[in-house]
Amino acid sequence: MTENTRQVLEMLAEGKITTDEADRLISALREQPPAPGALPTKRPRYLRVIVDASDGTQGPVKVNIRVPLMLLRAGVRLASVIPPQAQEKVNRVLREQGVDLDISTIKPENIEELIDGLQDLTVDIEERDDVKVKVFVE
Repeated sequence: MTENTRQVLEMLAEGKITTDEADRLISALREQPPAPGALPTKRPRYLRVIVDASDGTQGPVKVNIRVPLMLLRAGVRLASVIPPQAQEKVNRVLREQGVDLDISTIKPENIEELIDGLQDLTVDIEERDDVKVKVFVE
């Protein structure tokens, strides 16, 4: 629901406008073209990693990985059913590997916020002329 639609519904709830007026306003908002330069609000479905490099001895190296974000959602749901004793062991191993993360804090209801944040993610790495790495969501 857009902010404008929410405002129309609030005005209706407060009795400032009638249901017919609210209906006309919401219809007009749906027909309104997006603002210039506004990006479509299509939800990302994949995390894409592309590597294009040239290995001096082996020839070109090309990697193109497309990971469904549903896999991320499923992983978070699975993490929530790990027994507490196993969570402690996983956390300890993660800390030993230099990852300061408590998996008990990962909740399925927070995953959509993370995925929304990924929508703005684009990483371009050009360390050398012959190595190009791109990470983005689509």
